[in-house]
Amino acid sequence: MHIDVNTLISQYGYWALFIGCLAEGETFTLLGGVAAHEGLLHYGWVVLVAMCGGVLGDTALFFIGRRYGEPILQRFKKHQQQIARANRLIRKRPVLFVIGVRFMYGLRIVGPIIIGASKLSPRKFLLFNFIGAALWAVIFVSLGYLGGQVIAPWLHQLDHHLKHLFWLVLAAALVWGIRLAVKHRQRRQR
Repeated sequence: MHIDVNTLISQYGYWALFIGCLAEGETFTLLGGVAAHEGLLHYGWVVLVAMCGGVLGDTALFFIGRRYGEPILQRFKKHQQQIARANRLIRKRPVLFVIGVRFMYGLRIVGPIIIGASKLSPRKFLLFNFIGAALWAVIFVSLGYLGGQVIAPWLHQLDHHLKHLFWLVLAAALVWGIRLAVKHRQRRQR
């Protein structure tokens, strides 16, 4: 059995990137950039797919926040001050908040819910969300692409070692399974 990581990335990379960018994203966009550097995925498509996943994920969270935001946010008892501060920022600088929320650690998921609950107009949100997702995708995919120059030699070694690691784990599991079977058989014979 031969596992070819490069083939898996080439076949399923865009789908994995899209699904990963629906919620979290940074790790997936960075890895997508590395895969683009390696020639497994196309840089432009990686940016576009990451952007689409980011837009769709945040838009869904925005509309969840618009419909159920207050009850959801009231559950975060310890974070009411931060939520109030976020609401003030949304009212004061909606453009910057919507564009920047995906760059704010800890607000990636709850940020669009807060924005939706703030009753910012969907039209404004969609426009600024699109701009924010485009910037975010270009920045993180590019960082991954540039990081690929450093990581690529390591990845080639890892791919080679993964084959050996797979066989080692399989052999260890087989030995462990035989050992358990022998112990179980010895117990039954007593």
